[in-house]
Amino acid sequence: MMTPKRWPDETTVAVLMGGWSAERKVSLASGEACYAALRRAGFTAIMVDVKRETIMNVLADMKPDVAFNALHGKWGEDGTASAVLETMGIPYTHSGVLASSVAMHKELSKTIFRSVGIPVAEGKIVPIEQAAAAHPMPLPYVIKPVADGSSVGVHIVNHTANGPVATLVDERHIFGDMVMVERFIAGRELTCAVMGDVALGVTEIIAHTSFYDYEAKYAEGGSEHILPAPVPKDVYRRCQTYAMKAHQALGCRGITRSDFRYDDTHSENGELIMLEINTQPGMTGTSLVPELASHAGHSFEDLVTWMVNDASLNR
Repeated sequence: MMTPKRWPDETTVAVLMGGWSAERKVSLASGEACYAALRRAGFTAIMVDVKRETIMNVLADMKPDVAFNALHGKWGEDGTASAVLETMGIPYTHSGVLASSVAMHKELSKTIFRSVGIPVAEGKIVPIEQAAAAHPMPLPYVIKPVADGSSVGVHIVNHTANGPVATLVDERHIFGDMVMVERFIAGRELTCAVMGDVALGVTEIIAHTSFYDYEAKYAEGGSEHILPAPVPKDVYRRCQTYAMKAHQALGCRGITRSDFRYDDTHSENGELIMLEINTQPGMTGTSLVPELASHAGHSFEDLVTWMVNDASLNR
């Protein structure tokens, strides 16, 4: 059932931002941008820099009508923040506990994507010591955290590598005890957002770094976004279809963004592989979702207003 319309002048929105993950800085930028857009839209918006020890007390005192989840990375994006809000009975934006948790776990989400016909890269999870001691699969391959976002900790190991990434064990604070290893997919970077039950456009991302890493995503001038993506119509439609399928298969809500690699070096329609789904996509000045929404005719103010109206419990 759709949430009743919330009138801006009668609605207080707590914008949850910051947190303590590796993506704190990006979350603060997302939160500030969303806070400003909510204020322009007429809402009473309050920025909340989330602290582990005090968040429940702060929200209990504030009694907001809606929590706008602008947290990224662990805790904010893995379902635990949603669980806190469910426990407190505060309607919130984005996906619920289960969908957020599964989406954050790259291997679990890939298993579900594969089951509904979405192509994904071959990969496996191995102990970090094993990946650091010997190549865990034929070159080229990618090493990434099992559960994290924003390309944090990603290593691309190509044919020029003298050996495995021996320094992985020094990054245990990022990876934990296990790492995910995937076949490297050459080609172009594409992304598509879903807004409720509608797949928005498809953007091609041209990184000005070695790949679409943290700097390319969030630094000013780190990447170029081409919208609509200059790809064959069939590829464009497949991106939209797969993004919607992934959103629905995981039971996501609100806004999500799905990322793809498209290799057209061997044929016109090429190989299209889904990399991951983001249940808490960036909402900064350089972010893709506000651009995609704008392309569909929704201003930033329209976008955050829709998200507040979509907010609910039991997501």
